[in-house]
Amino acid sequence: MAISDEKAISRRNVVGGAGIGLAAVAAAVRPALGQQTSSPPSPSRPLQDPTHKYPRPPFKKQLQAWPGLVSKMEPRPNHGEQSYRGSGRLAGRKALITGGDSGMGRAAAVAYAREGVDVAINYLPAEEPDAREVIALIKAEGRVAVAIPGDIRDEAFCQKLVTDAVAGLGGLDILVSNAGRQQAHNSILDISTEQFDWTIKTNIYAPFWIIKAALHHMPPGSAIIATTSEQAYDPTPDLYDYAQTKAATMNFVKSLAKQLGPKGIRVNGVAPGPIWTALQVTGGASQEKLEKFGSMTPLGRPGQPAELGSIYVQLAAADASFATGQVYGAAGGSGQP
Repeated sequence: MAISDEKAISRRNVVGGAGIGLAAVAAAVRPALGQQTSSPPSPSRPLQDPTHKYPRPPFKKQLQAWPGLVSKMEPRPNHGEQSYRGSGRLAGRKALITGGDSGMGRAAAVAYAREGVDVAINYLPAEEPDAREVIALIKAEGRVAVAIPGDIRDEAFCQKLVTDAVAGLGGLDILVSNAGRQQAHNSILDISTEQFDWTIKTNIYAPFWIIKAALHHMPPGSAIIATTSEQAYDPTPDLYDYAQTKAATMNFVKSLAKQLGPKGIRVNGVAPGPIWTALQVTGGASQEKLEKFGSMTPLGRPGQPAELGSIYVQLAAADASFATGQVYGAAGGSGQP
């Protein structure tokens, strides 16, 4: 046999042996992989047309005294009570949500609880019936639920709010600054100094006081999420004071993100478009505007709080760790962020 033939045979043996070895490794790995994927796949969900997923205008004229109750609205807003499904993305986290009784705050509370979060909510005493529903929903998920009623226009209460939330939850690593006041006026001449002060105190001073108090308790990896609005960058003429506060909110998100980034705390915002909440039926929109509320969006309807819950989850989740100083829009096809 020639030397070259011996080398060829030797190479075949080596390659063959390697192939057998790889096959053995694959056979060993295959059962392990099979064990990881042995659970039956989740049933597929049918596609839903977003233009008809939720109620469309015209809506019934309705007016409630401030701050209003979602339980008295027609149609009743959807906060994801029946639809949001959790997957443990935020297991073990601890959140404080202002305005957690209704609107985006309630949607965030429901989603957080189903993702494994213990939740404290703040609300006005007049909103107690709505708040009780939220507390029950959080507890139904086996999570700690802390109810802290009070007016965030008071600095001392804001400090106590954080202290009580930390005590009740055993810590704090998610802060959702969501509570807001919105009242429509056709002219700046119709806004009294008292009304202007009420809006500014609720929407600007309160987050300032609450964030200052909360930072003493929030470790690296924590998240601050503020609810701003499409009014921040495309204001309507009847929301002169409210729009200013939402522009300031969007700005403090970007400014504070730069300040707290080196400390490992992320700051982001959510900018809703027209969303069906109690703000609209308590003077936040005129009765004429209420009838056709949301009709100007490309989807032809207003959004529901349930459609934003997952955004608050994403912004709090550790796998969104490079997102800070961002403003996430949800405006049905309109808006800029």
